[in-house]
Amino acid sequence: MSVRYFYKRLLIWLLTIWSLNNFLLSPAFAHSGGYRNWHMGRWMMGGWGMGWFGMIMMVIFWVLVIAGIVFFVRWLVQNTGSRSHSGLGTGNQAMDTLKERYAKGEISHNEFESMKKEILR
Repeated sequence: MSVRYFYKRLLIWLLTIWSLNNFLLSPAFAHSGGYRNWHMGRWMMGGWGMGWFGMIMMVIFWVLVIAGIVFFVRWLVQNTGSRSHSGLGTGNQAMDTLKERYAKGEISHNEFESMKKEILR
């Protein structure tokens, strides 16, 4: 997966989350007053809350949390993926060791060929 493709997918996800956030919060924005028994009033603290800045910071916070989880899972998959293929890598490791021993002159050509056939079997 290329970096450009990853960032394109990330942008699509962020725009989707932002759109859903705006859609789901629109009833709260449409509330026209008359809080009756709401002791906190509009946006908590009687209208002296964080307002739009607080909402933007909340969205940024959750985007960072989700991006962190995505990067952690991606890192975890990459690191465990290399270990899970260790069974396949043993043939290559054995072949490398065999080539190294042949290059050092520890084994003859006939021994090299017979051992190579055993490894590739």
